Amino acid sequence: MVAGIKAAGRHGANPGERLEAQEFVVDLDVTVDIAEDSLDSTVDYRVLAQAARETVEGTSFELLETLADAVARAVHQFAGVSRATAIVHKPGAARSIGVDDVSAEVTIS
Repeated sequence: MVAGIKAAGRHGANPGERLEAQEFVVDLDVTVDIAEDSLDSTVDYRVLAQAARETVEGTSFELLETLADAVARAVHQFAGVSRATAIVHKPGAARSIGVDDVSAEVTIS
């Protein structure tokens, strides 16, 4: 699990949400197939975090679910990753109605 990956992105159902970057937080749960006790047989968590950040910052989607899918797919593409779950949080999405956080979760196997 790599949790709390922060990135600024332009995602949202309302056009105004895509004009200015907002904070998103990504949690990744990744299953890695390893053959031995060696760093060469796993995936560096820094690389996973960077892939998540690049996806949030370099794309623009209306739906949080679509963004979560894109992040999960970006992480799943690394050699050795057999399953990737991305939970994408948009903390500011519902503050006006007294909700601390909204999130979407997607798993790619």
